[in-house]
Amino acid sequence: MRLRPLFRFAGPIIAISYALAWVMLWPTEQPYWVLPFGLRFGALLLTRTRDWFWILGGEIAASAFCEWRSGLPIGGAGFVLGDTPEPLMVAACLWLLRRAHLHASLNTPEDVARLLLSAMVTATVATAGNAAMMASLHPAAPVEMLGTTFGSDLLGNYLGVLLVVPVMVLVFRERPTQTALAELLLDGLLVMLPSLAILVTLAEYSPQPQFARVLSLAPVLFFAFRHGWRGAGLAMLITSVGLNVTEDMIGRGAPTAAAHLFLAVAGTGTLMLGAATDALRRSSERVAQQNTHLAAANQRLDQLARQLRDAARGNLQAEESLRRHMASELHDELGQNLTAIQTHLKLAQSRLGNAGLDDIGSAINGILGHMRRALHKMLDSLRPSVLDEFGLLRALDEGPIRDMLTAAGIHYVTDLRGEPRLLDDDTLTAIYRVVQESATNVVRHSGAKEMRLRLRIGLRDSGPVAVLDIRDDGHGLPSTPRPVRTDGGGRGLQGMSDRITALGGLFRIVPEPVGLHLRVLLRSTSIGTNIGNFPIAGS
Repeated sequence: MRLRPLFRFAGPIIAISYALAWVMLWPTEQPYWVLPFGLRFGALLLTRTRDWFWILGGEIAASAFCEWRSGLPIGGAGFVLGDTPEPLMVAACLWLLRRAHLHASLNTPEDVARLLLSAMVTATVATAGNAAMMASLHPAAPVEMLGTTFGSDLLGNYLGVLLVVPVMVLVFRERPTQTALAELLLDGLLVMLPSLAILVTLAEYSPQPQFARVLSLAPVLFFAFRHGWRGAGLAMLITSVGLNVTEDMIGRGAPTAAAHLFLAVAGTGTLMLGAATDALRRSSERVAQQNTHLAAANQRLDQLARQLRDAARGNLQAEESLRRHMASELHDELGQNLTAIQTHLKLAQSRLGNAGLDDIGSAINGILGHMRRALHKMLDSLRPSVLDEFGLLRALDEGPIRDMLTAAGIHYVTDLRGEPRLLDDDTLTAIYRVVQESATNVVRHSGAKEMRLRLRIGLRDSGPVAVLDIRDDGHGLPSTPRPVRTDGGGRGLQGMSDRITALGGLFRIVPEPVGLHLRVLLRSTSIGTNIGNFPIAGS
């Protein structure tokens, strides 16, 4: 509510502020260096179109005041024709350029190029209009003088935009943070002031003062690299003012056209360089932020992966626990009942013989034997008892796996090293299951003559590790995968892969010209019990 009275007088405030700035810059105007033109361009660029009336009115009033103070005659027609057309032409050009999406921004090299190109176009139109007006007012003026005036005005107008507009954008649109401003001021004291002192010394005592202009570019480049377009704009303005003041102090008058042309070219390049530096710095910050987000996302993914592995391991442990429980129940209940039936049948064998029923007793014995073998097979599929009785290495080397392969006429070669007690029960069971399933696949599907098993168990930096290598010389994988079995048998390669993945291991099928080659890596989550002190077998 308190700000509404100020908004009511926003136009007059803008006009007064602009007129004061114009009066302050008007004495600095000289050939090749027209800072008031840059002030007009920046004010029209930064303000709303509806406030342009106040800006143009303030400029006309300030121009009249400055000419009156200078003792110049102010005639009605002469003043109107001399001071009014240029602001109107600049306003018309900027109105068209703003409709073509020109905006007050120097954040990217494209923005800087668009702004400077607009400045060149506007300066050219304004200078051409002034030249035409001069030619109409002074038809006897030589063409060479008109050409020289056109060149000096064009360079001065462009240089005024180049020096003033970046500072105006910095002050009114894109202010730096407090930290950036403090660094900018500190570098100004540590770099710019000594550079200006060196510039004055070289300009006064050097036989070739153009060296001073070349060396003055060094701090501008430093500010462009360190502070972007903001530093480049401020450093360029300070350096330009320093050159003009220095030339005036040592009595050489205003700098030549070559000096100002050098400033225009150097300023354009350093401003583009500063904008590119800012764009690169923002890009680096965005990349750093994206890397931070990616690191956090990867951390969350790792956490989810650990949770999934823990859940899969828990499911596998629950499945093995259920298998163990079912095997124990079947062994205790069904196995004991079969044994009791066989015992009773044996006791009743003599009575069956006396009754002439020997064939019935033999048939019942055969059925009971078949049931016992089926029970043993089922118990072995639920929980390999040989793993508990013999241990992993002996179970793989001498247990039912070798018996099955030998019965099928397949040569079985083992190379087993390491201490299984390093591994937990889940890893031991997984190794045996993978070898058992591989042997079953070799017997049923591969037509192989040989199967080789290589196992290494040892300690690594990450803990106990088991490396399993299984090869055969059979037909290899079929061209079309077989369907997953649902009859209680093995689940094939997919089942092995799922079991290894659930334990956080790696399951890989190695391409081979003949046969099938499997490699399995398992890391045990905890060292097994009853290890004691013993050497670990080498790999």
